Amino acid sequence: MKRIVQIVGGLLGVLLLGRFAVLLFTQPDPGQTVQLWVGAALTLMIFSFLYKDNAFYKFAEHLFVGVSAAFWMVQGFWKTMVPNLMAKIWPRQFEGIVEAARGEEPEYVYLIALFLGIILLLRLVPPIAWISRWAMAFIIGYTAGTNLPRYLVSDFIRQVQKTLELPLFTTSPENWLHGIMFTVSHVIIVGGVVCGLIYFYFSKEHTGAFGKASRAGIWVLMVAFGASFGYTVMARISLLIGRIEYLRTWITSIL
Repeated sequence: MKRIVQIVGGLLGVLLLGRFAVLLFTQPDPGQTVQLWVGAALTLMIFSFLYKDNAFYKFAEHLFVGVSAAFWMVQGFWKTMVPNLMAKIWPRQFEGIVEAARGEEPEYVYLIALFLGIILLLRLVPPIAWISRWAMAFIIGYTAGTNLPRYLVSDFIRQVQKTLELPLFTTSPENWLHGIMFTVSHVIIVGGVVCGLIYFYFSKEHTGAFGKASRAGIWVLMVAFGASFGYTVMARISLLIGRIEYLRTWITSIL
């Protein structure tokens, strides 16, 4: 059986290569043809993992990781390091690259960031790798210190504020049904927030009405987690649909 699969796969590969050669020399835009076939081949290599782990899947996986790493490294250099570090220290030398650097004076305070970045690379030198911990500690401490107030305001205080600002009962002179719908929606939101907070309140035993509210809080949390998970799955399904549409375009070009 394995031998038959190998023979059929080989014949199919030869036929596809022949068709590719024909299209390459007959199509008005050979570059687009190559792009379409390479994309389809890499997609099929990734899908081959559904059968079992194989060399084609590993090749596509390593190629994707390598290209992604190289792309983001180049993007990080030209979009982050050059305008936010080098153009700040040597603005005259980077006037032709960074428009915002024209006429600016050097800001030598950025030499501190350059120094921290250099000692961070010392992690690649085992005898003095411990020095890189100073830069890492500064990065983690600074990031935590600056992001904590921001997330506290956006993800906590603003959420509490918007919940408290919701009117439990609303009326709509134009459409009474809208008023009822908004009222029910606001009651559910406020009640869900309160029940969710009660679930995490452990200073009182969850019995009686308090326990019922706590169990309602569990339902609220499960619905929230389910909606988040469903949204993630939908995003992945949309990617799958996009790949299938791509393969459909490729198959159409063959026939």
